[in-house]
Order: sequence, then C-alpha cells, then structure tokens
Amino acid sequence: MLIIFTSKKMEKLCNEEKTAIRILGKEMAHKLFLRIQQLEAAPDMSEIPPMARCHPLIGNEAGKYAVDLIQPYRLIFYPANTPLPLNAAGVLEINKVTEIIIDKIIDYH
Repeated sequence: MLIIFTSKKMEKLCNEEKTAIRILGKEMAHKLFLRIQQLEAAPDMSEIPPMARCHPLIGNEAGKYAVDLIQPYRLIFYPANTPLPLNAAGVLEINKVTEIIIDKIIDYH
C-alpha cells in the first residue's frame, strides 16, 4: 500500500531509526518499523498480516483503523483512497483500499 503521513514529524518518526529509538525506545521502534513494512508490503488492507491485529475504531476515532505495537500502544491510520471504495450499503471495502494515512501512535485504552 501507499503510505502517507499526517505530518513531517510522524513521517520522520516512522522512517528514521535514530529518531524513533530516541522517542519511543528500541523495542517500540523495532515494532513500529515492522508494522510500517507490513503495511507497505500489503497490496490492500485485506492483506495486512493477522498478527498485526488490524481493527476498526469506534467513537471519536470512527473511520480509522489500528494495528498493534507494544501493548498498550497502537498505530492509527485511515484510508486515503479518493473516493473511498464503499459498497452499495456504504461499507468500506477494505480489499480495495490501497492508500492509507498514518495518523498517530496512541494508547486509547
């Protein structure tokens, strides 16, 4: 998938090892880079590896998705395809989402 970032700061965090280790620690930085590689390698959202535990969010984060990092943190992203690939019922067809925007890393628990 094509990955876009919400900010230069997020892009730097997800792409520069030194920055990620300084801000997140070595273990979390390693997991973040693994997830970014998995997202890039997936041709669409339906191909994200199951061990990443990709799941939709609700409430204030509805429309976004998360993958696991180091417990309890999650990498939050949302589809960037324009227009969004929706079926007749208005449900997102994740097998047609080929572009995502990385939003943030949070503990929403």
